[in-house]
Amino acid sequence: MLYALKLSNNAKVYSGVVHFKPKVRDFCQDQWQGPRGKGRGQKQQGASSSCPVQNGGKVNGVGQKNGACVSGVCVSPSSDPAQTSHTPRRDWRLANNILRKFKSDRAELISDRGGVRITSDHPVVDGLIKFSLESETEVYVVRLFLENSSPSPLFFTYYSALHRMTCFNLQDKQKVTRNNPLQLGPGDQYEVQLQFKSSLLGFYPATLVFEFKTSISSSSSSSSSSPAFHLLRFIEAQYVTGLARELAPTAPYRPRAIISVTHTHLVTHTLNRSTFTRPQVYNMGAVKVSFFLSPSPSSPRSILESGLSRENYSKRFQLLLYLEELQMEVDIKRYNKPNTPMVRDKTNKKLLVLEVPGVSESRPSVLRGDAILVTRSGDSNKGGVVKYRGYVHRVELDSVKLGFNSRFLSSFVDGLKFDVEFTVNRLTTRLQQRATELADRHNLGNVLFPSGDPTIQPPKKQPLLALEQNPEQYTAVQNIVAGSSRPAPYLVFGPPGTGKTVTVVEAIKQVLKTQSHAHILACAPSNSAADLLALKLLEHLEHRKLFRMYAASRNPEDVPNDIRDCFVFPCKEELMKYSIMVTTLITAGRLVTGGVPPGHFSHVFVDEAGHAVETETIISLAGLLQPETGQVVLAGDPKQLGPILRSPLALKHGMGVSLLERLMKDVSLYQKEEENGVFNNCYVTKLLRNYRSHPSILKVPNELFYEEELQVFANEMIRNSYCTWEYLPQKNFPVVFHGVAGRDEREASSPSFFNVAEIEVLMDYLKKLLQGQGKRGLATISPKDIGIIAPYRKQVEKIRKALKTLEKVGSVEEFQGQERRVILVSTVRSSAKYVQTDQYFSLGFVKNEKRFNVAVTRAKALLIVVGNPLVLRGDPTWGRFLQFCSQAGGKTGFDSSQAEGEEEVVERLAALLETEESEVQQQIEPEWRNEQ
Repeated sequence: MLYALKLSNNAKVYSGVVHFKPKVRDFCQDQWQGPRGKGRGQKQQGASSSCPVQNGGKVNGVGQKNGACVSGVCVSPSSDPAQTSHTPRRDWRLANNILRKFKSDRAELISDRGGVRITSDHPVVDGLIKFSLESETEVYVVRLFLENSSPSPLFFTYYSALHRMTCFNLQDKQKVTRNNPLQLGPGDQYEVQLQFKSSLLGFYPATLVFEFKTSISSSSSSSSSSPAFHLLRFIEAQYVTGLARELAPTAPYRPRAIISVTHTHLVTHTLNRSTFTRPQVYNMGAVKVSFFLSPSPSSPRSILESGLSRENYSKRFQLLLYLEELQMEVDIKRYNKPNTPMVRDKTNKKLLVLEVPGVSESRPSVLRGDAILVTRSGDSNKGGVVKYRGYVHRVELDSVKLGFNSRFLSSFVDGLKFDVEFTVNRLTTRLQQRATELADRHNLGNVLFPSGDPTIQPPKKQPLLALEQNPEQYTAVQNIVAGSSRPAPYLVFGPPGTGKTVTVVEAIKQVLKTQSHAHILACAPSNSAADLLALKLLEHLEHRKLFRMYAASRNPEDVPNDIRDCFVFPCKEELMKYSIMVTTLITAGRLVTGGVPPGHFSHVFVDEAGHAVETETIISLAGLLQPETGQVVLAGDPKQLGPILRSPLALKHGMGVSLLERLMKDVSLYQKEEENGVFNNCYVTKLLRNYRSHPSILKVPNELFYEEELQVFANEMIRNSYCTWEYLPQKNFPVVFHGVAGRDEREASSPSFFNVAEIEVLMDYLKKLLQGQGKRGLATISPKDIGIIAPYRKQVEKIRKALKTLEKVGSVEEFQGQERRVILVSTVRSSAKYVQTDQYFSLGFVKNEKRFNVAVTRAKALLIVVGNPLVLRGDPTWGRFLQFCSQAGGKTGFDSSQAEGEEEVVERLAALLETEESEVQQQIEPEWRNEQ
């Protein structure tokens, strides 16, 4: 490997030391590398630091119009007549360096020096003063004492805060400014007061700067004055309720360490499981080395960089799936648990119980039949380590029940501790790998890369009374029944609330009605979507015609009662008698494994197709559909959430694009015709009638994502049910943006963020909703009609802890395809410094249009968004939403006009730089070094 890297100029050897190029080093460890070289597992600075980028508090008090000299840059007062004529040109690079200095070298700036000590009547830890209040009428006062401990006099010339925020006020008796400095003799002490008052729940940090000189000039020129030096203090003020204390971090955040266990001997518990090996063409060493060699037509690098085609379809997706699996193996290790006890199950002594917090929420992902490896604690560092493999028999709320080899069970004692390793279930990736091979073997090229005749005549219309009032749904069903796109897939492009599933169900009904020998496979990426599809079909069809097929790993208790009788898997001959089979895309692979012949299904429908990886969709086609005469129907919305992947390389090279989205982006058949600007309905129909939301809720998504083509057809009584709610900032506008100056927090080993201030505001709205129902003309509302959406798992967990009466609290992914009368959204983010990381790892709402779209389009009658406007306004999508709310009168709470964001601080500092260089300024690193 080293020889290959050296040959390809990706590694060099000097004096026996190997130097890798960064891209090689990063790739061989973990595919993820964060912004500026930080990896996903690398520890980041905590969010509690009161650095200027975090909505810091600039007070409205004495000296607020003056400048400051911070981190080596002297900032002069713009309103000072003596300084105005000397204001230099703006230096944006230097101003940004000021902010970087605050973020990176806090210790230097808070140390007492130059003979000055700053103390307080409050505890000061590492330059930080923290306090909180629980009443909006309370005024909290912090006294700061500036003491000259040197034998010579000093001059106190200036003090201020780096951000303006109306809840803070600074004052002193002598009203010190640069034009009115105060001399401090040896031993003198001077008091400055900071007052805090807020009527809004939240977290309010401030960065205070104090300027001193050993001498000053009596003339207007500053040339004879001594250089200024500066000391900083950080303030963290909170206005909270008792709930905030209950939801506070349980432990300081410490990134989870990856536990590595050396294994020399593996003892397994035998199960009848099929085997599948990775494709030999892509072994680990081959990918790591050949990816960086000079490209050749068959090298992995060339395959990835050449783009998707019929010729490389199987090889390209085989490689992408392999990269995804490699990253899955890295990620799953983050959940490894050292020194973990196990006990015997009380009801089945052959099973052992292992506690795994978060397992019910797929963190980590553990299914029935998965393998978990355990090693006796303490054995890992010894020779001859024995590792035992147990299989999951049952997944419960915070534990799993495991079956082990009899040798292991015979020596087991309750309470023994083990080092636990989680493993990747390769079933999903191996089925996708097989599907790509079958796609080649069964000639699905015309399905995957369609090039049909766009001049085909539309089908003859047939009566479809159920959908005649919706022309788009009617057109879609007519074309699907006629097979107008065949062999190309037919796409049902369904924006939120337009009835994608209704259209699919009606099309299936009509196919069965007009084609008696049809066999239909109806799929969806998730069990919940497949269950919904089956239940909708059973409203119109006889039960004997439909079979809902489940994976062996699914818990029978999670299956809806109406379709639970389908849990038994019949023989192939019985299975093939059903007219309709409903399953998930992955489980559809069991049909191929079970020997269902190619071409058995005349129609394959995929609902929520935009949420599936292309290779998942192919599982339902390859080896099951007759490629020339079969009809594929994909229903979904490429503007909503796409597939969830772990590998950044797989994402970079297109695996995060669903088959639905790829066809709409790359194939002209599915794009609007240049002549008339409409879709060719022989291949695709865009549903336009929204049956869900109030027009105000739909306004911004319609404008940003759907070319303002969506039409409001929601039930008027339901959509207007909250237009007169007394807590609306603007009557008849059921959209609320409530600004909150919160704080990003993490706890223990969880990397997920939460924001307690936003939870407090959400709980207040929930109380108002539930207590006000049935009053002043409002309809009664059940907790089932209210949903809360948050982008981070920890925020969801904290909200559930705060209020357990709501039935649905979930992440954005969990809400796709669902709707509620009232939706509350917590955006969580209050720190700009993590937004770029979120964008890189596809987290959060900021910089993620699809998550925004899904979140705000779930509501029928009332949408309440809680977030920090200083962070959200930096994103074009959220910025448009804030503008819309502001123009319509829907904004309330903390407002961006009450404080400065980072852009304003940079602008203010850059505009007020003094030409004189101070000793701290000389310590700022040169700009070019910041790129390392």
